[in-house]
Amino acid sequence: MSTTATTTAPLSTADAETLVAAARAAAEAAGVAVSVTVLDAGGHLLAFRRDDLAVLISGETSTRKAYTALQLNAPTADLVELVKPDGPFHSLPTALDRPLLFIAGGLPVHRDGRPVGAIGVGGGAPEQDHAFAAAALRELAR
Repeated sequence: MSTTATTTAPLSTADAETLVAAARAAAEAAGVAVSVTVLDAGGHLLAFRRDDLAVLISGETSTRKAYTALQLNAPTADLVELVKPDGPFHSLPTALDRPLLFIAGGLPVHRDGRPVGAIGVGGGAPEQDHAFAAAALRELAR
């Protein structure tokens, strides 16, 4: 009996650098200083960059957004309502000893329909961070 297994290419360092560069270019075009984090499918750091003028905490928020998007395989923007006091995930941020952050700006990265990593952007308004991460995914898909 023969089975054909399809192998999904992991997120490479070159992919991560493309994501960082594209997110930073989108942020720069908007006049926003940001931090960008890219994680692989295991949650390990592939790339990180903090603009000189980005607020210091943006490094932490970009990483937590990427981690949250990866672990829940969803854009962090889609999760914000779920952790509000009446939401089904209300206790999730405190129930787990994990660096989760439910603020827009984190997106999972998929290849062949499978998660291969995540990108997180911090430093702008949540909607801006989400847009910068989305621009990076579009560039990677080219």
